[in-house]
Amino acid sequence: MPRERLSFNSGWKFRRVSSGSGSAIVRDGSCDDWLEPMGKFLLPEPGSVTERPDSSLGGTVEYVQADYDDSEWRELNLPHDWGIEGPFDLNAPGETAKLPWQGIGWYRKQFEIDEADLGGMVFLDIDGAMANPLIWCNGAFVGGWRFGYASFRVDLTPHLRAGGDNLISIRLENLDESSRWYPGSGLYRNVWLVKSSRVHVEQWGVHVTTPKIEEDSALVCIETVLNDETGGESAGKSENAIYAPNTLLRPLELQHRVFEANKEGLIVGEALVESARETVEIQDGFAAHSSICVTIDSPKLWSPHSPSRYVVETQVWEDGQLQDRVETLFGVRSMAFDADNGFLLNGERVMLQGVCLHHDHGALGAAFNVSAMRRQLLKLQEMGCNAIRTSHNPGAPEMLDLCDELGIFVIGEAFDCWALPKKENDYCTCFQRWHERDLRAMVRRDRNHPSVIIWSIGNEIAELWHPEGWKLGRRLSAICKEEDSSRLTTAGYNFGGAGFDGMQAAVDVTGFNYKPDLYAEFHERNPTRPVYGSETSSCISTRGAYFFPFSDERLEGRKDFQVSSTDLHTADWAFTPDAEFKGLDENPCAAGEFVWTGFDYLGEPTPFNADMTNLLNFSDLEERERIARELEEQRKNSPPSRSSYFGIIDLAGFEKDRFFLYQARWRPQLPMAHILPHWDWPEREGEHTPVQVYSSGDEAELFINGRSLGRQKRGPLQYRFRWDEVYYEPGEIRVETYKDGEPWATASRKTPGPASNIVLEQNYPREGEADLTYVAVSLADEKGVTLPRATDELSVQVEGGGELIATDNGDPTRLEPFQSSTLPLFYGKAIVIIRRKPDTDAGIKVKVVAAGLPEAELSV
Repeated sequence: MPRERLSFNSGWKFRRVSSGSGSAIVRDGSCDDWLEPMGKFLLPEPGSVTERPDSSLGGTVEYVQADYDDSEWRELNLPHDWGIEGPFDLNAPGETAKLPWQGIGWYRKQFEIDEADLGGMVFLDIDGAMANPLIWCNGAFVGGWRFGYASFRVDLTPHLRAGGDNLISIRLENLDESSRWYPGSGLYRNVWLVKSSRVHVEQWGVHVTTPKIEEDSALVCIETVLNDETGGESAGKSENAIYAPNTLLRPLELQHRVFEANKEGLIVGEALVESARETVEIQDGFAAHSSICVTIDSPKLWSPHSPSRYVVETQVWEDGQLQDRVETLFGVRSMAFDADNGFLLNGERVMLQGVCLHHDHGALGAAFNVSAMRRQLLKLQEMGCNAIRTSHNPGAPEMLDLCDELGIFVIGEAFDCWALPKKENDYCTCFQRWHERDLRAMVRRDRNHPSVIIWSIGNEIAELWHPEGWKLGRRLSAICKEEDSSRLTTAGYNFGGAGFDGMQAAVDVTGFNYKPDLYAEFHERNPTRPVYGSETSSCISTRGAYFFPFSDERLEGRKDFQVSSTDLHTADWAFTPDAEFKGLDENPCAAGEFVWTGFDYLGEPTPFNADMTNLLNFSDLEERERIARELEEQRKNSPPSRSSYFGIIDLAGFEKDRFFLYQARWRPQLPMAHILPHWDWPEREGEHTPVQVYSSGDEAELFINGRSLGRQKRGPLQYRFRWDEVYYEPGEIRVETYKDGEPWATASRKTPGPASNIVLEQNYPREGEADLTYVAVSLADEKGVTLPRATDELSVQVEGGGELIATDNGDPTRLEPFQSSTLPLFYGKAIVIIRRKPDTDAGIKVKVVAAGLPEAELSV
């Protein structure tokens, strides 16, 4: 009975509840004893784990009963995030997006099981559930987890019945004060039903490494863990078990074949190499381990420029019958971190041009969607980004698949805190009992991805300030190495002293958050330890907003709960992009940077945010006290801000000016130039209006209505061109750039006339198909010049084979639901997100109306 992996996302019933339904199960910790056996296969000594109590947790709760009437419950498909549905609450904390993500939600699903399936194993695999999921099958408690970002499996086998009367019930609870950004709520990642033989490869049980790579060959080593549950707990408790308990050693045959993979990760062509069939003896109820190496000729190396991949097909045979078959994607590449030369891929230095990303998809919330994720990654690649830090928890499996496919490096990060809290009910409440399982699960799940270059054990953890925090750090690093000896470990240190007080020895590669001024000292005092910027800049801006007079003061440029888009303003603890560029250029030992953040995200709307965990970024006690007073005052005023200003790209997916500053640095061979601000200032005629230009060229000349305002040559450690003495006049402002004395790129901004029409443009996908389509909306005058300050109210209608699922305009203070079909343009732009209806080939039409303008229509 070879395995099947089936999507289990459709046909769920959902209900939110405010009380009852076992409401104290998580809060008082009474579920912990029942959860103790979960993931015990991840632990070095699974036999020492306490078994589950004989009674059934929550067995009397009405929602787990088959005869409970759920006809009034809402029908939906997964992934699902109940918090993003709103409504926004002005008085709720901005740090978690002013959305109702807390509380209890229940999901129920009826499903069928064939008689033949009952002779094997049936598992429920959950990629992520926010948070504290507890799961029942046909009224019997079967397991759960505590960490909302973890992927895990529960065994349904003992409790299933042939036919269509099987019921899964899942309870989730998000506790107050458990997150410092918007975490999402519910079954927000994919759910799978996995059917297999009772003799099968363990979950994440194939580990592929390439320890020796030469020009004409690569050694591929494959470790496999097999399970035999023919007479184990599942079989013994199942009335439908077809195997009798068996304590003898059973001979199995194991074989691997290696194939090339196409872009989608599917096998192409004939096997490049296959191993001999290896005999593995296994005892019922136990696991068996196999290790074998094969050689592939003329390997295609994985890199950002050529993300080639391979597939290992693993087959398990018994008495001539195929029992299991697993495909494992991997890449052939070498990587290293060097104290003098930074990051090396396949023996060559590669600068890490990375960003940090939270897991939400803006207006879609935390509900994972491959199209939304691909759109983000492609936009970041367009900027020149080549690396992602999964801030600050494990990402969705499909996100890593996309990074493998597109050639994007990944720092896989486990935790935002350890035993010491940042929030009262955050991960600290279950760290002691769960951290080893969660860390091993992350590494074991993700270790075959060629994109993953290093494991991060934590971000800005409070133990940095503790004299013995390094001990726990070393233990976590050791766990990573036990699961994957091929990669190093890191962490994000926001306390500079952690680079010199012994904490640096807890990890292999030191990551500094906002410390470009420490790279030189660190390298001098730790000459054998690599270093990089694990979190950098925290520049803040609002796309399209410009406040005069322009200021170079980092903490200025703020008005009406927006931040001027001159890229000169930062959070209190932070640096402009230019300062980080300078720190890296002066210290080539540093491996690169991960900018905070690639995209705006829900929650943490600094500088209009009262999140007291920001105090962790200040080591000076007087500075801490000052910021604490400011934050306390902000709590009283309840700013409307509900999403971040940190993004290089706004929440709707539109580039801020900063996008082009990073593109100029990260893609030096791309001819490009960008001017800011826009050139639509009728109220400022004759007034001082400075101009900046971002370009990959090394010289630039600025013109206003054809008159030159001077030609500049960029000097050392200078990253933008500035003409500070410009006075506004309507018309055209234009820049001509040069590189090595030759013309390079031009850009211009024009003053628009009155709005003439609505412009609709398919923002994503630019080509091909996707289950989501993003349509950008703007206004233009009769000559096609866009209006950068338009605020017109839009009404959106979708017809045919699609449905409108969200709208957004990038305004961090907009408190209307994302599901609304009406919204204003924000600094001239808005986005419409459409989902194709299932089982239809009908065309999709988007219609947009604004008062006084012709209706616009676009077929997508």
